[in-house]
Amino acid sequence: MKIVKKEPGKGFKLKEIPNTLEAMQAEAGDYIETVRIDSTCCIVCNEEGRIKGMPHNTRLGGVDFVGPIFIVGTKDDEFCDVPDLIQFLTGVKA
Repeated sequence: MKIVKKEPGKGFKLKEIPNTLEAMQAEAGDYIETVRIDSTCCIVCNEEGRIKGMPHNTRLGGVDFVGPIFIVGTKDDEFCDVPDLIQFLTGVKA
């Protein structure tokens, strides 16, 4: 599954990961939490990032995120490839 990942202090990058809970937890650094952007995608972040004192990453949609985050597509209740529009808006190349 294609995701757009951002680590603190770095830019957005396109990455391919397996569509599994374990792979998503590895990308976020532990337990995950999702923040819905719209009906086609969401941001996945570390659920305990603030408690663990992870560094500030970015502000998106009025929300400050810490630690590694990534944007993933959604279809119904499933995760899928990040939409092309998000790839375009973040400036990543396929």
